[in-house]
Amino acid sequence: MPKLSVNGVDLHYEESGNRTAPAILLIMGLGTQHIAWPEPFVAGLVDAGYRVIQYDNRDIGESTYLHGASAISPVMAVIAARLGLRFPLAYSIADMAADAVGLLDALDIQAAHIVGVSMGGMIAQRVAIAAPNRVLSLTSIMSSSGAHGLPGPSAEIRKRLMAKRLTNPDRNWAIEAGAELLALIGHPDPTRPADAYRGLAAAAFDRGYNPLGVRRQMLAIIADRTRAVALPRVTAPTLVIHGAADPLVPMACSEDIARRIPNARLVIIPEMAHDLPPSKVGQMVALIADHAGGATEQPAETIAA
Repeated sequence: MPKLSVNGVDLHYEESGNRTAPAILLIMGLGTQHIAWPEPFVAGLVDAGYRVIQYDNRDIGESTYLHGASAISPVMAVIAARLGLRFPLAYSIADMAADAVGLLDALDIQAAHIVGVSMGGMIAQRVAIAAPNRVLSLTSIMSSSGAHGLPGPSAEIRKRLMAKRLTNPDRNWAIEAGAELLALIGHPDPTRPADAYRGLAAAAFDRGYNPLGVRRQMLAIIADRTRAVALPRVTAPTLVIHGAADPLVPMACSEDIARRIPNARLVIIPEMAHDLPPSKVGQMVALIADHAGGATEQPAETIAA
């Protein structure tokens, strides 16, 4: 499978579409491999005239695992962060943003439309802050600015995220646990096949199971405390998308992103949670393709889509 050495790690990536077309770089979220991008989502962007690149972040899927790197308890990290203390960190969100830029370098892409989901949205924001000349447009989906005081996940979801994961679980156990979490944070879309969550969890387990990598990614999120104050420096045309029913990253988090980035456009999608539901894929493709194709400075606005 295609891999490129970038920023000290090997990143597994895939691309679709005409290589001469404008590039869209898709960045996935916490502990989530690039296979979570729905095939119709990728195909829709290709049909709209884009070269689509998707990849596994470091420490997940088929990219490099940072075996042996620091991975303290997320609970201890949260306590340290609240006290304003530093804690051991294997890498930062800024390092993961450097991975994204390095991948563009390795593919000889001068600038791209950057689209990130959840943690991927945080990485995309960091790319736009650190390397504005590489970003044609920014799309942040169901993400957060990381600002202090924003609401967090529900108690049940927080408990699951902070729980210790088995390092060598039975395959069926891991798949069922993954499917349960996807169902908990997703929206009950009637067009989603009944076995969709289990199928995605099984594919992810078979490609690569790295619970300590997920923990290290979570620690990078907890440690990224200054992104919010840097967001007003973002110059890329920005689209912010969020599901109204998101129980993991509440809608207020994207509202905060849109307030901070000059001229950002906020679109709230009803009947969408922390997922990419099949019935909303076409709508999101249209939003992103239109934004990328005609991203111009415009007044900030909120649209209930």
